[in-house]
Amino acid sequence: MRQRLSMILTFVIIVGLLVLLSSLTYVKEDKSADFEFAPNRSTYHSGPTGLRALHDFLNESGYKVIRWRETPQRLLSDSGKLVTTFVVVGQTQMPFTSVEAEALRKWVERGGRFVLIDRRPDIQLMARSAGWSINRKEFEFPTIDINPGDQKQMTDKVVALQPVQPTVLTSNITSVLPSRFASRLEVQPRHDERIDDYSETESEPEMPVAEATSSSASAAPVVHLADGGGALLVDYSYGLGKIVILSDPYLVANGGIKLNDNLQLAINILTAHGGLVAFDEYHQGRGITQSGLASYFAGTPVLAIALQIALLVLLVLWTNARRFGRPLPLPQVDRRSSLEFVASMAELQERSCAYDLAIENIYMRTRRILVRYAGMDYKSSRSEIAARVASRSSLEAHKLETLMRQCEEAINGEQINWRQSIDLVRRLREVEKELGLRMRSRDARQAAENI
Repeated sequence: MRQRLSMILTFVIIVGLLVLLSSLTYVKEDKSADFEFAPNRSTYHSGPTGLRALHDFLNESGYKVIRWRETPQRLLSDSGKLVTTFVVVGQTQMPFTSVEAEALRKWVERGGRFVLIDRRPDIQLMARSAGWSINRKEFEFPTIDINPGDQKQMTDKVVALQPVQPTVLTSNITSVLPSRFASRLEVQPRHDERIDDYSETESEPEMPVAEATSSSASAAPVVHLADGGGALLVDYSYGLGKIVILSDPYLVANGGIKLNDNLQLAINILTAHGGLVAFDEYHQGRGITQSGLASYFAGTPVLAIALQIALLVLLVLWTNARRFGRPLPLPQVDRRSSLEFVASMAELQERSCAYDLAIENIYMRTRRILVRYAGMDYKSSRSEIAARVASRSSLEAHKLETLMRQCEEAINGEQINWRQSIDLVRRLREVEKELGLRMRSRDARQAAENI
């Protein structure tokens, strides 16, 4: 048991040392510098350009939000039916393919709500509002010197915008503060059907954009936030669904969401119709490429610790019953006791009625002690031994000689029963006690020392 306990303790100590070593040697990767001209609009990103604050706020406030890490085609499956609002923010790390854009438009046409927040929206993601065009105007592009975490740099000379009309998206909003890099949208009736949305110059290539059919056409796009330069927030219907366009990601990013009523605007845009809000993480480079458990613990020492423990378990299994040193003899523990032998012999003698043998075992030892006590030779007669012992003690020589004679006669074959044998043994023990020999105590002590 002690050996097993020591092995278990050794194993626990080794695992603890490995965990401690992994924790001490684990160094979290330094966060790369955040640039506004090359932002990271992922909800996993906690830098100024990320959306971690918005996602966590919505989640902790009780709103239903998820990180969508699959292709847009999955929106058309049963899992996509649970999504009410699909959100794409900023210039994605992976561009949308034409197939993905078509699937997204089809999902919106079936009743989905698509929120696009970007200064330069992707034309593929837009569906035309029948009879209307939405064009993006020129805007100041951020340079590498701009720090997205510096409020003064991001909002230099910017005037807060107020809602142009009371709508669901502008509820409880007094003013919002966009960045100085926010683009503006221009909503105009479309007279030339060959002109595509967001065509800034004649040199830009034409891109196919789906258009709402006359049966699904609705009223003109609604402008919610605007200034003299154009609209900042626009939404319009497409089929049974709706498309919302916000032309400045800074309003919902970690660096700008705390300004003015930017947070309230983000809440209105994303949760106006309730239901499940899905942030597109697939095109932010966070697609499902490994198991969910591995993705959850990515960037932490947990996976390394688990690997080390697995290696230890394999090592223990491999080395099981394998000798790694010189053979050592097993410890021999003598569990036997003289009392066991005595009890066994007594039982055998009782069953076989060998009372003479029992008396012989006891008497012969007593005789040797009496001879030693009397200081005589072992071959001396019992009368001489009894007389010498009586002279040195209070015992009567006649009684001691008689006891010795009766024991010798029983040993030599005289018939006795168990009562007579017990009486003889009792009288022998009385002689020992009278002489102070205490032979039984000595035997018990020797037996205890041998255990």
